[in-house]
Amino acid sequence: MRMTRKFAVAVATTVLFTGVVGAGAAQASPAAAGGSAPSACRPANHLAKITEGPASSGHSHYRVTLTAPRGYESCKLAGSPTDVRFSNHGSDVGITPGRYGDQTTVVTFGPGHPVHFDIQVPNNAHGIAAQEASFTLRAPDGEIPGTSFADGKLTVAAGTLIGPVERGES
Repeated sequence: MRMTRKFAVAVATTVLFTGVVGAGAAQASPAAAGGSAPSACRPANHLAKITEGPASSGHSHYRVTLTAPRGYESCKLAGSPTDVRFSNHGSDVGITPGRYGDQTTVVTFGPGHPVHFDIQVPNNAHGIAAQEASFTLRAPDGEIPGTSFADGKLTVAAGTLIGPVERGES
């Protein structure tokens, strides 16, 4: 079922971007003017993976790393992703995270320029297992239409926070 949902999202995103982008939605900002390749910021054009990060005092951390294959145009991202949802075997686990950190720093994302964001989970709450996160990326001027998905084992709880997108290592 998960592959069917991802396929449907990819098709819907493709259809959305072949038409007119609705008012109030940001288009992925290209890093270089005049590019003709599709934007790496579009959900169908990047990969996302969740891995366990180093724990801090009172928190567990997970890193969501986004990479873009060659052939896509770099773009600009800013702030924490929005509309973050966690699921386990296709079922929403019912945790709605907040966000933390500087929401204005702009980073370049594209081939050879991975980015990541942090999922911070308090240790003092009852954790719920999850296998997937869905989210909407943000450009400096608003949300990028479409839903991205990241796979990987994690545990979330009430009080979970999402950090801003940061530059990753090439």
